[in-house]
Amino acid sequence: MLAGKRILLVIAGGIAAYKSLELIRRLKDRGATVRVILTRAGAEFVTPLSVAALSGEKVYGDLFSLTDESEMGHIRLSREADLVVVAPASADLLAKMAHGLADDLASTALLATDKEVLVAPAMNVEMWGHAATQANIATLKLRGIRQVGPNAGDLACGEVGSGRMAEPHEILEAIERYFGLSAPLAGIRALVTSGPTHEPIDPVRFIANRSSGRQGHAIAAALARRGATTLLVSGPTVEPDPAGVEVKHIETAEEMWAACRNGLPADVAVCAAAVADWRPALAAGEKIKKAKGKAPPAIALTENPDILAGLSAAGNGRPRLVIGFAAETEKLVENATAKRLAKGCDWILANDVSPGTGTFGGLDNLVHLVSAAGVEDWPRMSKQQVAEELADRIAAELKRAS
Repeated sequence: MLAGKRILLVIAGGIAAYKSLELIRRLKDRGATVRVILTRAGAEFVTPLSVAALSGEKVYGDLFSLTDESEMGHIRLSREADLVVVAPASADLLAKMAHGLADDLASTALLATDKEVLVAPAMNVEMWGHAATQANIATLKLRGIRQVGPNAGDLACGEVGSGRMAEPHEILEAIERYFGLSAPLAGIRALVTSGPTHEPIDPVRFIANRSSGRQGHAIAAALARRGATTLLVSGPTVEPDPAGVEVKHIETAEEMWAACRNGLPADVAVCAAAVADWRPALAAGEKIKKAKGKAPPAIALTENPDILAGLSAAGNGRPRLVIGFAAETEKLVENATAKRLAKGCDWILANDVSPGTGTFGGLDNLVHLVSAAGVEDWPRMSKQQVAEELADRIAAELKRAS
Protein backbone atom coordinates (compact mmCIF):
# COMPACT_ATOMS: atom_id res chain seq x y z
CA MET A 1 0.00 0.00 0.00
CA LEU A 2 2.83 2.42 0.78
CA ALA A 3 5.14 1.42 -2.06
CA GLY A 4 6.21 4.57 -3.89
CA LYS A 5 4.46 6.90 -1.45
CA ARG A 6 6.39 10.00 -0.40
CA ILE A 7 6.19 10.90 3.27
CA LEU A 8 7.50 14.13 4.74
CA LEU A 9 8.15 13.45 8.43
CA VAL A 10 8.55 16.39 10.80
CA ILE A 11 10.25 15.45 14.07
CA ALA A 12 9.69 18.02 16.82
CA GLY A 13 11.24 18.13 20.28
CA GLY A 14 10.45 15.61 22.99
CA ILE A 15 11.67 12.29 24.29
CA ALA A 16 9.10 10.59 22.03
CA ALA A 17 11.31 11.54 19.08
CA TYR A 18 13.09 8.22 19.50
CA LYS A 19 9.90 6.47 18.35
CA SER A 20 10.15 8.30 15.05
CA LEU A 21 13.27 6.31 14.19
CA GLU A 22 11.22 3.12 14.38
CA LEU A 23 8.47 4.77 12.32
CA ILE A 24 10.99 5.62 9.60
CA ARG A 25 12.20 2.01 9.52
CA ARG A 26 8.67 0.64 9.21
CA LEU A 27 7.79 3.11 6.45
CA LYS A 28 10.93 2.21 4.52
CA ASP A 29 10.19 -1.51 4.93
CA ARG A 30 6.88 -0.90 3.16
CA GLY A 31 8.49 0.87 0.24
CA ALA A 32 7.81 4.49 1.18
CA THR A 33 10.23 7.33 0.57
CA VAL A 34 10.77 9.32 3.76
CA ARG A 35 12.19 12.82 3.87
CA VAL A 36 12.68 14.32 7.31
CA ILE A 37 12.61 17.81 8.76
CA LEU A 38 14.31 17.68 12.14
CA THR A 39 13.63 20.69 14.35
CA ARG A 40 16.32 22.19 16.54
CA ALA A 41 14.54 20.77 19.61
CA GLY A 42 14.11 17.40 17.91
CA ALA A 43 17.85 17.24 17.29
CA GLU A 44 18.36 17.33 21.06
CA PHE A 45 16.80 13.84 21.23
CA VAL A 46 17.76 12.12 17.96
CA THR A 47 20.73 12.90 15.76
CA PRO A 48 20.62 13.89 12.09
CA LEU A 49 23.04 11.01 11.42
CA SER A 50 20.60 8.43 12.86
CA VAL A 51 17.70 9.86 10.87
CA ALA A 52 19.72 10.00 7.65
CA ALA A 53 20.97 6.44 8.11
CA LEU A 54 17.45 5.07 8.49
CA SER A 55 15.73 7.22 5.87
CA GLY A 56 18.50 7.07 3.27
CA GLU A 57 17.79 10.73 2.59
CA LYS A 58 19.31 14.06 3.50
CA VAL A 59 17.91 15.51 6.72
CA TYR A 60 16.62 19.07 6.61
CA GLY A 61 16.58 21.50 9.49
CA ASP A 62 17.85 24.97 8.59
CA LEU A 63 15.35 27.40 7.06
CA PHE A 64 18.17 29.71 5.97
CA SER A 65 20.52 27.13 4.48
CA LEU A 66 21.52 28.40 1.04
CA THR A 67 22.43 24.90 -0.05
CA ASP A 68 19.19 23.31 1.12
CA GLU A 69 17.04 26.08 -0.32
CA SER A 70 18.74 25.82 -3.69
CA GLU A 71 18.55 22.02 -3.80
CA MET A 72 15.18 21.44 -2.09
CA GLY A 73 13.40 24.60 -0.98
CA HIS A 74 10.80 24.44 1.77
CA ILE A 75 8.03 24.90 -0.81
CA ARG A 76 9.11 21.87 -2.83
CA LEU A 77 9.86 19.93 0.33
CA SER A 78 6.32 20.44 1.60
CA ARG A 79 4.54 19.88 -1.70
CA GLU A 80 6.38 16.94 -3.22
CA ALA A 81 5.13 14.71 -0.42
CA ASP A 82 1.97 12.63 -0.62
CA LEU A 83 1.41 13.09 3.12
CA VAL A 84 3.01 15.19 5.85
CA VAL A 85 3.39 13.49 9.24
CA VAL A 86 4.36 15.35 12.42
CA ALA A 87 5.63 12.88 15.02
CA PRO A 88 6.13 13.88 17.71
CA ALA A 89 3.96 16.99 17.47
CA SER A 90 4.93 19.17 20.41
CA ALA A 91 2.63 21.70 22.04
CA ASP A 92 4.81 24.45 20.62
CA LEU A 93 4.60 23.20 17.03
CA LEU A 94 0.84 22.59 17.29
CA ALA A 95 0.42 26.18 18.48
CA LYS A 96 2.46 27.46 15.55
CA MET A 97 0.35 25.43 13.14
CA ALA A 98 -2.90 26.68 14.65
CA HIS A 99 -1.87 30.32 14.50
CA GLY A 100 -0.02 30.26 11.19
CA LEU A 101 3.44 31.04 12.59
CA ALA A 102 6.45 30.27 10.43
CA ASP A 103 9.76 30.95 12.17
CA ASP A 104 11.69 27.77 11.34
CA LEU A 105 11.82 25.20 8.56
CA ALA A 106 9.21 22.88 10.09
CA SER A 107 6.55 25.53 10.71
CA THR A 108 7.26 27.18 7.34
CA ALA A 109 6.90 23.90 5.45
CA LEU A 110 3.68 23.10 7.31
CA LEU A 111 2.24 26.49 6.42
CA ALA A 112 3.30 26.13 2.79
CA THR A 113 2.06 22.60 2.20
CA ASP A 114 -1.00 21.82 0.13
CA LYS A 115 -1.05 18.19 1.29
CA GLU A 116 -2.88 16.44 4.11
CA VAL A 117 -1.19 16.60 7.51
CA LEU A 118 -1.27 13.90 10.21
CA VAL A 119 -0.12 14.88 13.71
CA ALA A 120 0.89 12.59 16.58
CA PRO A 121 0.87 14.81 19.69
CA ALA A 122 3.29 14.13 22.52
CA MET A 123 3.68 16.18 25.69
CA ASN A 124 3.15 16.35 29.44
CA VAL A 125 -0.38 15.49 30.61
CA GLU A 126 -1.00 19.02 31.91
CA MET A 127 0.23 20.56 28.68
CA TRP A 128 -2.05 18.27 26.68
CA GLY A 129 -5.06 19.07 28.86
CA HIS A 130 -4.44 22.82 28.89
CA ALA A 131 -7.23 24.87 27.34
CA ALA A 132 -4.80 26.50 24.91
CA THR A 133 -3.60 23.17 23.53
CA GLN A 134 -7.14 21.82 23.24
CA ALA A 135 -8.26 24.99 21.46
CA ASN A 136 -5.33 24.65 19.05
CA ILE A 137 -6.21 21.02 18.35
CA ALA A 138 -9.86 21.93 17.75
CA THR A 139 -8.79 24.66 15.31
CA LEU A 140 -6.48 22.31 13.43
CA LYS A 141 -9.12 19.60 13.14
CA LEU A 142 -11.63 22.06 11.72
CA ARG A 143 -9.03 22.78 9.06
CA GLY A 144 -8.83 19.09 8.21
CA ILE A 145 -5.69 18.13 10.13
CA ARG A 146 -5.68 14.42 10.99
CA GLN A 147 -4.66 13.17 14.42
CA VAL A 148 -3.48 9.92 15.96
CA GLY A 149 -3.12 9.67 19.73
CA PRO A 150 -2.03 10.71 22.21
CA ASN A 151 -2.31 7.65 24.41
CA ALA A 152 -2.66 7.51 28.16
CA GLY A 153 -0.05 5.92 30.41
CA ASP A 154 3.30 6.55 32.07
CA LEU A 155 5.02 9.66 30.75
CA ALA A 156 8.76 10.32 30.58
CA CYS A 157 8.36 13.16 33.08
CA GLY A 158 7.18 10.65 35.69
CA GLU A 159 3.52 11.62 35.59
CA VAL A 160 0.65 9.45 34.38
CA GLY A 161 -2.09 10.46 31.96
CA SER A 162 -2.78 11.40 28.35
CA GLY A 163 0.18 12.73 26.42
CA ARG A 164 2.14 9.66 25.26
CA MET A 165 2.81 9.73 21.54
CA ALA A 166 1.04 6.95 19.68
CA GLU A 167 3.23 3.92 19.07
CA PRO A 168 4.96 3.61 15.68
CA HIS A 169 2.62 0.81 14.58
CA GLU A 170 -0.40 2.98 15.42
CA ILE A 171 0.96 5.89 13.40
CA LEU A 172 1.77 3.50 10.57
CA GLU A 173 -1.81 2.18 10.64
CA ALA A 174 -3.14 5.76 10.49
CA ILE A 175 -0.92 6.43 7.47
CA GLU A 176 -2.09 3.24 5.76
CA ARG A 177 -5.72 4.14 6.48
CA TYR A 178 -5.15 7.48 4.82
CA PHE A 179 -3.82 5.92 1.64
CA GLY A 180 -6.29 3.09 1.36
CA LEU A 181 -8.72 2.63 4.17
CA SER A 182 -9.46 6.13 5.46
CA ALA A 183 -12.37 6.87 3.18
CA PRO A 184 -15.25 4.78 4.57
CA LEU A 185 -17.67 7.43 3.33
CA ALA A 186 -16.25 7.72 -0.19
CA GLY A 187 -19.14 8.06 -2.63
CA ILE A 188 -21.49 9.24 0.14
CA ARG A 189 -23.24 12.62 -0.03
CA ALA A 190 -23.73 14.30 3.34
CA LEU A 191 -25.85 17.30 4.27
CA VAL A 192 -25.14 19.09 7.57
CA THR A 193 -26.86 22.12 9.10
CA SER A 194 -25.09 24.26 11.66
CA GLY A 195 -25.32 27.43 13.71
CA PRO A 196 -28.32 29.57 14.62
CA THR A 197 -30.78 31.29 12.33
CA HIS A 198 -31.54 35.01 12.51
CA GLU A 199 -35.18 35.93 12.03
CA PRO A 200 -35.51 39.68 11.34
CA ILE A 201 -37.82 41.90 13.37
CA ASP A 202 -36.65 44.99 11.52
CA PRO A 203 -33.41 45.86 9.65
CA VAL A 204 -31.36 45.94 12.89
CA ARG A 205 -33.07 43.46 15.24
CA PHE A 206 -33.69 39.74 15.00
CA ILE A 207 -34.75 36.64 16.94
CA ALA A 208 -31.94 34.14 17.45
CA ASN A 209 -30.28 31.84 19.99
CA ARG A 210 -26.83 31.28 21.47
CA SER A 211 -25.65 28.50 19.12
CA SER A 212 -22.02 28.95 18.04
CA GLY A 213 -22.09 26.44 15.18
CA ARG A 214 -18.99 24.74 16.58
CA GLN A 215 -20.61 21.28 16.81
CA GLY A 216 -22.17 21.32 13.35
CA HIS A 217 -19.00 22.57 11.70
CA ALA A 218 -16.96 19.85 13.44
CA ILE A 219 -19.39 17.19 12.18
CA ALA A 220 -19.18 18.45 8.60
CA ALA A 221 -15.37 18.40 8.77
CA ALA A 222 -15.32 14.88 10.26
CA LEU A 223 -17.59 13.53 7.51
CA ALA A 224 -15.47 15.16 4.81
CA ARG A 225 -12.31 13.69 6.28
CA ARG A 226 -13.88 10.25 5.87
CA GLY A 227 -14.45 10.85 2.18
CA ALA A 228 -18.03 12.14 2.11
CA THR A 229 -18.98 14.85 -0.35
CA THR A 230 -20.30 17.26 2.25
CA LEU A 231 -22.56 20.29 2.02
CA LEU A 232 -22.70 22.47 5.14
CA VAL A 233 -25.64 24.85 5.40
CA SER A 234 -24.60 27.34 8.04
CA GLY A 235 -26.39 30.13 9.84
CA PRO A 236 -24.47 33.19 11.05
CA THR A 237 -21.38 32.10 12.99
CA VAL A 238 -17.77 33.12 13.50
CA GLU A 239 -16.59 29.54 12.98
CA PRO A 240 -14.27 29.17 9.96
CA ASP A 241 -15.50 27.18 6.98
CA PRO A 242 -14.20 23.58 7.34
CA ALA A 243 -11.61 22.44 4.83
CA GLY A 244 -12.89 20.25 2.01
CA VAL A 245 -16.53 21.13 2.63
CA GLU A 246 -18.93 23.04 0.39
CA VAL A 247 -20.53 25.75 2.53
CA LYS A 248 -23.80 27.58 1.90
CA HIS A 249 -24.22 30.59 4.19
CA ILE A 250 -27.76 31.57 5.11
CA GLU A 251 -29.51 33.85 7.59
CA THR A 252 -33.07 32.61 8.15
CA ALA A 253 -34.80 29.27 8.65
CA GLU A 254 -36.60 29.61 5.34
CA GLU A 255 -33.27 30.13 3.59
CA MET A 256 -31.83 27.12 5.39
CA TRP A 257 -34.75 24.92 4.36
CA ALA A 258 -34.42 26.04 0.72
CA ALA A 259 -30.66 25.29 0.78
CA CYS A 260 -31.32 21.84 2.28
CA ARG A 261 -33.90 20.99 -0.39
CA ASN A 262 -31.45 22.11 -3.07
CA GLY A 263 -28.77 19.94 -1.40
CA LEU A 264 -30.75 16.75 -1.96
CA PRO A 265 -30.31 13.97 -2.83
CA ALA A 266 -28.09 13.01 0.09
CA ASP A 267 -27.29 9.74 1.79
CA VAL A 268 -27.10 11.21 5.27
CA ALA A 269 -28.42 14.43 6.81
CA VAL A 270 -27.27 15.76 10.18
CA CYS A 271 -29.41 18.61 11.48
CA ALA A 272 -27.15 20.20 14.08
CA ALA A 273 -28.38 23.76 13.55
CA ALA A 274 -30.38 25.46 16.28
CA VAL A 275 -33.17 26.72 14.03
CA ALA A 276 -35.49 29.35 15.46
CA ASP A 277 -38.94 27.80 15.92
CA TRP A 278 -40.73 31.06 15.12
CA ARG A 279 -40.18 34.22 13.13
CA PRO A 280 -41.98 37.56 13.05
CA ALA A 281 -44.96 37.24 10.74
CA LEU A 282 -44.06 40.59 9.22
CA ALA A 283 -40.60 42.16 9.48
CA ALA A 284 -40.64 45.95 9.57
CA GLY A 285 -38.99 47.66 6.63
CA GLU A 286 -37.56 50.40 8.82
CA LYS A 287 -36.14 50.36 12.35
CA ILE A 288 -38.91 50.28 14.92
CA LYS A 289 -38.50 53.45 16.99
CA LYS A 290 -39.02 53.66 20.71
CA ALA A 291 -41.24 56.52 21.86
CA LYS A 292 -41.66 57.74 25.43
CA GLY A 293 -45.00 56.74 26.89
CA LYS A 294 -45.72 54.43 23.97
CA ALA A 295 -46.25 50.73 24.63
CA PRO A 296 -43.73 48.35 23.07
CA PRO A 297 -44.91 46.90 19.77
CA ALA A 298 -46.67 43.56 19.71
CA ILE A 299 -44.76 41.15 17.47
CA ALA A 300 -46.94 38.50 15.87
CA LEU A 301 -45.02 35.27 15.35
CA THR A 302 -45.46 32.54 12.77
CA GLU A 303 -43.95 29.08 12.73
CA ASN A 304 -40.76 28.40 10.80
CA PRO A 305 -40.36 25.39 8.51
CA ASP A 306 -39.48 22.19 10.38
CA ILE A 307 -36.30 21.20 8.58
CA LEU A 308 -35.66 17.96 10.49
CA ALA A 309 -39.22 16.73 9.92
CA GLY A 310 -39.09 17.82 6.31
CA LEU A 311 -35.91 15.86 5.59
CA SER A 312 -37.31 12.86 7.46
CA ALA A 313 -40.53 12.79 5.46
CA ALA A 314 -40.96 9.79 3.17
CA GLY A 315 -41.36 10.49 -0.53
CA ASN A 316 -39.23 13.62 -0.30
CA GLY A 317 -35.92 12.23 -1.48
CA ARG A 318 -35.33 11.14 2.09
CA PRO A 319 -31.70 10.46 3.01
CA ARG A 320 -30.98 6.92 4.17
CA LEU A 321 -29.98 8.26 7.58
CA VAL A 322 -31.47 11.40 9.13
CA ILE A 323 -30.00 12.64 12.41
CA GLY A 324 -31.24 15.49 14.56
CA PHE A 325 -30.20 17.26 17.74
CA ALA A 326 -32.40 17.97 20.74
CA ALA A 327 -31.17 20.91 22.78
CA GLU A 328 -33.09 20.63 26.05
CA THR A 329 -33.06 22.23 29.49
CA GLU A 330 -35.17 19.59 31.26
CA LYS A 331 -36.26 15.95 30.88
CA LEU A 332 -33.45 15.55 28.39
CA VAL A 333 -33.80 11.95 27.24
CA GLU A 334 -37.58 11.91 27.59
CA ASN A 335 -38.02 14.99 25.40
CA ALA A 336 -35.45 13.76 22.87
CA THR A 337 -37.18 10.38 22.57
CA ALA A 338 -40.49 12.09 21.93
CA LYS A 339 -38.87 14.41 19.39
CA ARG A 340 -37.37 11.52 17.42
CA LEU A 341 -40.78 9.91 17.05
CA ALA A 342 -42.50 13.19 16.21
CA LYS A 343 -39.97 14.20 13.58
CA GLY A 344 -39.59 10.75 12.03
CA CYS A 345 -35.79 10.86 12.05
CA ASP A 346 -33.52 7.89 12.69
CA TRP A 347 -31.28 9.24 15.44
CA ILE A 348 -31.42 12.12 17.87
CA LEU A 349 -28.45 13.43 19.82
CA ALA A 350 -29.80 14.93 23.02
CA ASN A 351 -27.71 17.58 24.73
CA ASP A 352 -28.28 19.65 27.84
CA VAL A 353 -28.15 23.39 27.16
CA SER A 354 -29.25 24.49 30.62
CA PRO A 355 -27.58 27.62 32.04
CA GLY A 356 -24.23 26.67 33.50
CA THR A 357 -23.56 23.69 31.20
CA GLY A 358 -21.53 25.82 28.78
CA THR A 359 -22.82 23.80 25.82
CA PHE A 360 -23.91 26.78 23.72
CA GLY A 361 -20.70 28.52 22.71
CA GLY A 362 -18.47 26.09 24.64
CA LEU A 363 -15.87 23.53 23.57
CA ASP A 364 -17.44 20.47 25.23
CA ASN A 365 -20.68 18.58 24.87
CA LEU A 366 -22.49 15.83 26.77
CA VAL A 367 -24.81 13.91 24.47
CA HIS A 368 -27.12 10.91 24.54
CA LEU A 369 -27.69 9.02 21.30
CA VAL A 370 -31.38 8.15 21.00
CA SER A 371 -32.41 5.64 18.33
CA ALA A 372 -34.95 2.90 17.80
CA ALA A 373 -32.54 0.59 19.62
CA GLY A 374 -32.66 2.67 22.79
CA VAL A 375 -30.56 5.33 24.50
CA GLU A 376 -26.78 5.36 24.59
CA ASP A 377 -25.11 7.72 27.06
CA TRP A 378 -21.83 9.18 25.83
CA PRO A 379 -19.25 10.61 28.26
CA ARG A 380 -18.57 14.34 28.27
CA MET A 381 -16.08 15.09 25.54
CA SER A 382 -15.03 17.89 23.26
CA LYS A 383 -17.35 18.79 20.41
CA GLN A 384 -14.61 17.66 18.06
CA GLN A 385 -14.58 14.23 19.71
CA VAL A 386 -18.38 14.07 19.48
CA ALA A 387 -18.07 14.80 15.77
CA GLU A 388 -15.46 12.09 15.23
CA GLU A 389 -17.49 9.52 17.14
CA LEU A 390 -20.67 10.41 15.27
CA ALA A 391 -18.92 10.24 11.89
CA ASP A 392 -17.61 6.77 12.70
CA ARG A 393 -21.11 5.67 13.75
CA ILE A 394 -22.55 7.03 10.52
CA ALA A 395 -19.97 5.16 8.43
CA ALA A 396 -20.67 1.93 10.29
CA GLU A 397 -24.45 2.31 9.96
CA LEU A 398 -24.38 3.05 6.23
CA LYS A 399 -22.06 0.10 5.67
CA ARG A 400 -24.35 -2.16 7.70
CA ALA A 401 -27.44 -1.02 5.81
CA SER A 402 -25.87 -1.27 2.35
